[in-house]
Amino acid sequence: MNTEIRVWDILVRLFHWSLVVIFFISYFTGDEEDLIHIYTGYVVLGLIVFRLLWGIIGSKHARFSDFLYSPTSVIKYLKGLMRGKPQHYVGHNPAAGWMVIALLLSLFVTTISGLKVYAVEEGKGPLASVTTEFSIISTANADDDDRYNNDDNEKGGDKNSDEFWEELHEASANFTFLLIFLHVAGVIVASKLHKENLIKAMITGKKKV
Repeated sequence: MNTEIRVWDILVRLFHWSLVVIFFISYFTGDEEDLIHIYTGYVVLGLIVFRLLWGIIGSKHARFSDFLYSPTSVIKYLKGLMRGKPQHYVGHNPAAGWMVIALLLSLFVTTISGLKVYAVEEGKGPLASVTTEFSIISTANADDDDRYNNDDNEKGGDKNSDEFWEELHEASANFTFLLIFLHVAGVIVASKLHKENLIKAMITGKKKV
């Protein structure tokens, strides 16, 4: 007899679906230099900070300690998955647990690199003051005789820095998109093999055990 139990608390579910919506809005406005992309990036960063805190002080199945398994457990689970008989877990399975961490790390790199691009190109955002301080220190320490050469070097350095952060931002955003695709595929496969609707569980918070 199957019994429904509460697994995901309301904050985990709100975090999950809010992140889905905000990330896709941010991703598909990435080529536009408008406030939508910028503000959604801030929201994503805020959601990451919340999830890190909730992963420590949250409900049982929301905590990292509940779903961060050893590499051996992950391999064992994946082998069972390939045989069509994976071990069932009430919360996140070992593979899904590490996917959560991978997504959080990838999203963090995406948002921080985006803030750096905003700081270098527009001189705005929380990281703009850091960039300005380094520029002031560099200028203050420069010799008067080499001022013009240093100005040229700084312009070249700013351009290289801008390109680096732009490429990192784009690459990490695309990598996050790939992880999401793998995550969705894993959810579909696990739902079929475990005979449970994991998408519905993330909406209602309940799973059958």
